[in-house]
Amino acid sequence: MALVPYEEGRALQGLRRPTATYRFAGRTVRIRQDWERRGVAAVVWDAAVVLSAYLEMGGIDLRDRSVIELGAGTGLLGIVATLLGKGFFVCLEQFTTVVKLAFLRAHVTITDREPALEFLESNVWANLPSELHPRAVVKELTWGKDLGNFSPGAFDFILGADIIYLEETFAELLQTLEHLCSEQTVILLSCRIRYERDNNFLKMLKGRFSVNEVHYDYSRDVHIYKAQRHSHKDDF
Repeated sequence: MALVPYEEGRALQGLRRPTATYRFAGRTVRIRQDWERRGVAAVVWDAAVVLSAYLEMGGIDLRDRSVIELGAGTGLLGIVATLLGKGFFVCLEQFTTVVKLAFLRAHVTITDREPALEFLESNVWANLPSELHPRAVVKELTWGKDLGNFSPGAFDFILGADIIYLEETFAELLQTLEHLCSEQTVILLSCRIRYERDNNFLKMLKGRFSVNEVHYDYSRDVHIYKAQRHSHKDDF
């Protein structure tokens, strides 16, 4: 579940709307929201929008990559990752006239805790074209508890938007990141730094990974951090 606090003074009008509409990857993405019954995990927060826009800016090729989103909430980020992972290339074999069409599509695993899955699934399947349904899976993941259902180091990218709010989850989140990572895995976390505990998590993260801030959205006050195991420090 995407865990974020209520922000006093922030206009709640957009969060209380039954849907939030965006344009990503050449498609209209319409996310169902449910603030009244489900609270903060069932609305789209700025960190998910900013990270989705960052992925769309380019420089990160998700095609033919294995991607997992943690604490997906409404599913916007995982939906965008799946849409951006769609593509193909043409291979001309040397000395022949044979043309091969090879489809490169991301495999995206969109996760949250069990109570959030039904709502999450409804958004994911409503916004992905049918041909991309096999390339996305919605799966239960409670940090630190369901790791046996995920192969260690199986993912090229790990994505998370506004998932570093509750201090009591920090140790389990770090354990989960370490389990899912290989030395080549890139972690991208977007967040607004609201409290000192948010900085404390970043310090904990830096104790186990190489961490760099790769983007800052001034208008939304959202940071994006890239993390990799210490042996890999190169930027994109």
